[in-house]
Amino acid sequence: MRLLFVEDEEDLVTAVKVGLVRAGYAVDTAPDVASALEKLGVNEYDLVLLDLTLPDGDGFAVCRAVRTASGGPRILMLTARDRLADRVRGLDEGADDYLVKPFALPELLARIRALLRREEGGTSVVEVGELRLDTARFEAFRGERPLQLTPKEFGVLHYLMTRPGRVVPTEELLEHVWDEHADPFTNTVRVTVGSLRRKITGDADPLIETVIRAGYRLKETPAS
Repeated sequence: MRLLFVEDEEDLVTAVKVGLVRAGYAVDTAPDVASALEKLGVNEYDLVLLDLTLPDGDGFAVCRAVRTASGGPRILMLTARDRLADRVRGLDEGADDYLVKPFALPELLARIRALLRREEGGTSVVEVGELRLDTARFEAFRGERPLQLTPKEFGVLHYLMTRPGRVVPTEELLEHVWDEHADPFTNTVRVTVGSLRRKITGDADPLIETVIRAGYRLKETPAS
């Protein structure tokens, strides 16, 4: 899952980003409206964490831009303004939820999980054949066998499971599971997929295929 965190308070950005990355999310950051709109124009995000008060405007402009496009990511608005009028306006402009500063990281993570469950049709569980992921509990299984995955392995598997049978290029995995600062020339995707494949396979049939010079594909196999 890839998030965009739009916030100009550097200390808050640093602290929250550490918590989000540890929770398994890829996180890009933007300090103002202009850079947020630029990144939203070239990248796909699952959710935007959006501060209401920014140096060059307010978060309402970002909400409107996101909602003008069809679909678009979920929006969780973050602000120090605890006024009913601001909360109502934020929701009317397109925000999906509203969290007042200061907030606790566990509550932020819980709200993110809830919004992403809504995006996936109200459930945190994704199933493809024998594979089952629970994104709320950070649990993965092949059949009844639990899989002990790192956050990046979990992110790769989730991305592949939401696109079964489709060849996913390495660059696409790097963009959506890592963040904007990931080195495109690194072998980190290959290493992560290799480790993930070994954990998933065990003594069973391999489910992740390497498609030479194209990317990776998760087999669409029926549950046994």
